[in-house]
Amino acid sequence: MEFSILYGIYRTQLLDGIMLFITNLAGSLGQIWLIVGILLIIFKKTRRTGIAVIVSYIGVYLLGQLLLKNLFVRPRPCQIDQAFALIVDRPTSPSFPSTHSAWSFAAASAIFYKFRKAGIGVFVFAALIAFSRMYLFLHFPTDVLAGIALGIILGTLSAILCDRVAKGGMKPAGETNEERE
Repeated sequence: MEFSILYGIYRTQLLDGIMLFITNLAGSLGQIWLIVGILLIIFKKTRRTGIAVIVSYIGVYLLGQLLLKNLFVRPRPCQIDQAFALIVDRPTSPSFPSTHSAWSFAAASAIFYKFRKAGIGVFVFAALIAFSRMYLFLHFPTDVLAGIALGIILGTLSAILCDRVAKGGMKPAGETNEERE
């Protein structure tokens, strides 16, 4: 069923260029999100969000790239059907989960936590990155969905963690700052 979804994606030379540009913009390891995080850290108003973006990036790298990909070792669609004409180099790494999708949705979730309007725009860009991974025949739909879920969870948790730390640190439920002193 997943192959039928991938084969059913409408492809043209124009879309090839657009999808290739989008996936390349993200970087081979989602580096665009590190750059976004660093840029957000520069400004006081967005500093906490920038830290959350970087924390979520590290979480996706550790959990998605290093742990889950090596735990599941799922072949990519382009590794199974090698007759499909790729417009990118054939990757050798496992497919599950799509860490491009995870990094993108983690950043979008972290940004959306504090800046709703900007977050919506980043979610749209994240969705384009996630779709580009299927368009380019690099990931199955379930790889992308798992990456989206992982990203939303890690991005939201990172934003909450950074928010709590900035507002006086982590403390047990019900304990106030006065009780800690």
